[in-house]
Amino acid sequence: MSTTLETGSAAAPQSGPPGRTGAAPRMTPRQRLILVLLLGSQFMLAVDFSILNVALPKLGEGLGFRLADLQWVATSFALAAAGFTLVFGRLADLVGRRRMFMLGMALLIVGSLVGGLAPTPGVLLIGRVVQGLATAMATPAALSLLTTSFPEGPLRDRALGLNGALLASGFTAGAVFGGVLTDALSWRWAFLVNVPIAAAVILATPAVIAESKASGSTRLDVPGALTAAGGLLALVYGITRAGEDGWGDTVALTTLAAGAVLLVAFWYVELHADAPLASVRMLRRRTVSWGNVGGFVTFTMESALVYVMTLYLQQVLGYSALQTGLAFGVVGIACFFGGVAAPRVIARIGSAAALVVGLVLQGVTTAALFNVGDSRGQLALVLAALSLGGVGHLFAIVGYMVTSTSGVADDEQGLVTGIASMTQQVGLAMGIPVISSVVTARMDGETGTRSEADALLSGISAGVLVDAAIVLAGALLVAFALVRRARSAGPR
Repeated sequence: MSTTLETGSAAAPQSGPPGRTGAAPRMTPRQRLILVLLLGSQFMLAVDFSILNVALPKLGEGLGFRLADLQWVATSFALAAAGFTLVFGRLADLVGRRRMFMLGMALLIVGSLVGGLAPTPGVLLIGRVVQGLATAMATPAALSLLTTSFPEGPLRDRALGLNGALLASGFTAGAVFGGVLTDALSWRWAFLVNVPIAAAVILATPAVIAESKASGSTRLDVPGALTAAGGLLALVYGITRAGEDGWGDTVALTTLAAGAVLLVAFWYVELHADAPLASVRMLRRRTVSWGNVGGFVTFTMESALVYVMTLYLQQVLGYSALQTGLAFGVVGIACFFGGVAAPRVIARIGSAAALVVGLVLQGVTTAALFNVGDSRGQLALVLAALSLGGVGHLFAIVGYMVTSTSGVADDEQGLVTGIASMTQQVGLAMGIPVISSVVTARMDGETGTRSEADALLSGISAGVLVDAAIVLAGALLVAFALVRRARSAGPR
């Protein structure tokens, strides 16, 4: 098996009658196998992110978690995933993307076994940290294998569209799977279900995917890795802490300040490094920087909206965890079709415009949920808005993935996909604490003047309004930076 992946030189044969020009390229049988394997693993990692959400109450009872500490089951995973994705994405370029992908899958098995068999809360949190590190290894490696396995253009757009569809569907499917496994078996199976699937992926990978890595003997930028990981960890932790204890909390503000200093130090290191972890030249490319701004906005605010609507469905309308999971399963189906349709939208209007259209659709449908009432008759409106917004969310995901990875050499795909994956992980980690702090602040302001249920509903409305405003503001910024200047001579 060759040591490098064939990309543009091994373009798929063209469909259509002989002599016809402009026909859509078709995937080779090997590319289909690669797609199935990589998309299956990405779907599993997305499921793993959310599968424990509905299992948290029973998990807490089973291991003796204090109620206030349950949030660390999600936070410990998010910190590890967000803090190390960029570093592992670049490492994949240097040591081999397939090798890093398989190592991530192996680490996922270890973390899932530790969490699934955990006798104490501390051991379970160790398992979640290991799972987060596994995600940081496997996600950018799988994405760079995907982009280097398909030549830039319709084939890659189609692959990224399916990837985005399964990514979003995996987040919602995780809630359904978590409810079913917890009710039918035990919360422990939310961990253990990963083991046989990850083992099958590891066994199949060498036969399907060739090794791929950057040419030359470039070394890892250790100072850049340390400042990037430290800055992201501090930033995510500080925002999470502020979301729980308020933005005046001393620890939160100190951690946020430390994160800002480390990220400034990271930028300085990258300006002077011989082999930078994230080339400043790359970060200055408009498609990379603004594409990821759009991706950050869509992931941050969509994760926050799902959290707020989960509160609404369970604590206002009184639906069970499993019923809520099934409701989001409907949204997941809409997201899947949005991901399938996204490449066609990109083919018509371009990836940057698709990103903006997706953000606008996500923002408008989020705004439609402002001021929802406490009647179960609201469910149809909620599901319709979330589903249509989910389609927009997928347009934005695929748009930012195509925008931020296009026009980049294969040697740097691990870097740009690492940045894109970091955008995803940091966004997923930061959205909930930011919007939940808005909800909490509004509720606190209503205390003493309204009932607890009315105060919660008022807080949810405030959170939804802020969420929609941020998404629409992001759409305007990206439209100005990318779409308006699309006729300029290439990205800068």
